[in-house]
Amino acid sequence: MRLFTGLDLPAPAAAGLADLIARLKPHARIRWSRAENLHITTQFIGEWPEDRLEDLKRALDTTVSPGRFSFTPKGLGWFPNPHSPRIFWVAIQPAAPLAALAAATADVLEPLGIRRERRTYTPHLTLARVEPGADLAALRRAVAQMPPVDAGALEAAHFHLYESRPTPAGSVYAKLHSVKL
Repeated sequence: MRLFTGLDLPAPAAAGLADLIARLKPHARIRWSRAENLHITTQFIGEWPEDRLEDLKRALDTTVSPGRFSFTPKGLGWFPNPHSPRIFWVAIQPAAPLAALAAATADVLEPLGIRRERRTYTPHLTLARVEPGADLAALRRAVAQMPPVDAGALEAAHFHLYESRPTPAGSVYAKLHSVKL
């Protein structure tokens, strides 16, 4: 099983971001995210044995919660940088509550053998994955002409354990467990 933890989006916010993707999609031939897959990853787990799934769920239930918090998908960016991007994303503000949740999740998963991420956590929603050499000129022009992206304040009340199942049409995500914040 390929797993990760994260937050989902309320349907209206996901629909708004799906509209954004639909407007930008004609400007670049890159791998655009499907609306139903939009989420904010807090911890990538990777391959995990199904017979140890309950251990993982129990560990996640002990996560020290930062409590419910509000966040806003706001602004566009590129990972690792705008000059040779691999990911086109929407930033999440403020970053502090999500960074606290990501650190708390890593704290409970590390004893299970799940490696802590070395890079600084940057909360975001992936809009598209960029293959090397992709022509992004038209997309960059379209983004420059858009008003700033601001999906409004959203409430986080739970985080979830997801399974990512690859299919020919792209990954399908399924919630396996939820933890109240």
